Amino acid sequence: MNNAPIGIYDSGLGGLTVWREVRRLLPEESLLYLGDGKNCPYGSRPREEVRALADAAVARLVEEGCKLVVVACNTATAAAIDFLRANYAALPIVGMEPAVKPACRNTRSGVVGVLATERSLEGDLFHRTAARYGHDVTIIAEPGRGFVELVENDLEQTPEADRAVAAAMAGMLARGADQIVLGCTHYPFLIGAIRRAAAGRGVTIIDPAPAVARRTAQLLDARGLRAEAGHRPEYGFLTFADAAYGERLRRKAFACDVA
Repeated sequence: MNNAPIGIYDSGLGGLTVWREVRRLLPEESLLYLGDGKNCPYGSRPREEVRALADAAVARLVEEGCKLVVVACNTATAAAIDFLRANYAALPIVGMEPAVKPACRNTRSGVVGVLATERSLEGDLFHRTAARYGHDVTIIAEPGRGFVELVENDLEQTPEADRAVAAAMAGMLARGADQIVLGCTHYPFLIGAIRRAAAGRGVTIIDPAPAVARRTAQLLDARGLRAEAGHRPEYGFLTFADAAYGERLRRKAFACDVA
């Protein structure tokens, strides 16, 4: 048994979609969330810069005594997960897997859409996963241009969000995509706009956050790191930005469900 917190890290607000799934699945676990904020968005930053930012974030969570870290950022996972696991070899680290596998297995039309950041779509992880599971499937990848900024500025429920999402999804929908993978943890906050863009087309939208929460639980069990039964969890929020951003993290974490 180990009552130390689980650390969850993202470039900003997006990883809260993973935070919520971990909290739902593991209600006795304390959670310490670090939303960078200062350097968000990561999506078009050079790989080396993203790796350095991820290293600083994980180092901070280690300093705070976290027993496991979830890198709840697809861009940071793509750029830095191998480096982080080598640099913090004793620390269990969970990354974001592109949910291409279930999409390719479940497609009926043979066309899968992937929405992600530019850096994630350029990464080896996405290309390896697509090559492994994308046989006989057409995968249409599109960067969610402006998506992260919409979420960071609390503009999810606006005409601007609807226009940006519709533009990003137009090509994949026109080609018959019936599975759309959300390849950035910010994107589930735009689920309303995504559903409106796909309305009436029989599209399944895949958010990998629940699978990440399940993987977190598996690692806790494998390492004997579960909190004690009946443990009263604590929830903390850190940022490299200012105090106002930290308070935004807290408010958004406990706001209504995004789904």
